[in-house]
Amino acid sequence: MTTFKKLLLAFTMLGASVAAHADTTNFAGLSFGQTSDKVKKSSALNDNLNHPNADGVIGKDNTWGVRLGQQDSKGRYYATYDNVSGSHNGIKLRQENLLGSYDLFYPLGGSTKLFGGATAGLTKLTQDSPGFSRDSDIGYAIGGQVGVLQQVSQNTSVELGYRYLRSNASTEMSERGGSKQGSLDLTSSAQTYLSANYAF
Repeated sequence: MTTFKKLLLAFTMLGASVAAHADTTNFAGLSFGQTSDKVKKSSALNDNLNHPNADGVIGKDNTWGVRLGQQDSKGRYYATYDNVSGSHNGIKLRQENLLGSYDLFYPLGGSTKLFGGATAGLTKLTQDSPGFSRDSDIGYAIGGQVGVLQQVSQNTSVELGYRYLRSNASTEMSERGGSKQGSLDLTSSAQTYLSANYAF
């Protein structure tokens, strides 16, 4: 069984378990934030491209996302898609995440809650730099998130969160019509975000 199928099965079983509770509600949300990546360069890339700053390619760049899930009074599970792109020193990268997350709630009193949980899924890294052949790769993503959730009305809430992910997605850089110059390996990403959620 492939890793993707195992993840899909795990999310399906988790969904069935949570959906069995009568007080479970569905929710959808939009998020906006900033992402910074840590990218490891191959020695060949350093030699051929004069040690470019790959960590600066996606560094505090705007990130948009959508989410859909279910929640109850104790926690929530949800799927998220988000994407971010950036360019620096002649290198252009795009990162897309498809993630499944589970959070536990810790009420602070009134309509405010802290949350924290784990995330696992897939990351697609695409290299589309000027003068180089486009290349992409899909790797795993695993990590966690923490934040604060504020209920605004019966159906709407806003949250401020921080998510950290480890990944193994990797892309190659080859000159168009020329030779391979080296590779870029995404090792981790950190995201600070705001999200607006609507329960239905």
